[in-house]
Amino acid sequence: MANQDSNSAVDRFLVEQIDSVPHLEALLLIWNSRPKKWSQKEMAGALYVDPEFADRVLQQLAQRGLIEHSADNGGYYCEANSTRDPLLQKLDEAYRHDLVRISRLIHSKASVAVQDFARAFRFKKD
Repeated sequence: MANQDSNSAVDRFLVEQIDSVPHLEALLLIWNSRPKKWSQKEMAGALYVDPEFADRVLQQLAQRGLIEHSADNGGYYCEANSTRDPLLQKLDEAYRHDLVRISRLIHSKASVAVQDFARAFRFKKD
């Protein structure tokens, strides 16, 4: 039962926060390499995408509060977070062991434009 709850939390996080496989892989790369700061160029090389796309992915993850952006050198990094880290650990394990299911879940979601529109109507605590 605990594993099913874990999968539900991971799945919910993926549906609500992750737009594409590159978003997931960027988040996990940054989280697993803490405290390293990643540039858009480094991330582009790691994800095999162009730097502009990598920059968009990193900016979107930072806007959602999943990673931080350093104003000093422009690097992206992940701080330790006691509420987020257990979920990211479960997400990392799920992605390593259930790659096909996780990828299908991400690809089955609505388009990014539809998701962005829906996010605009979410209530947030200030």
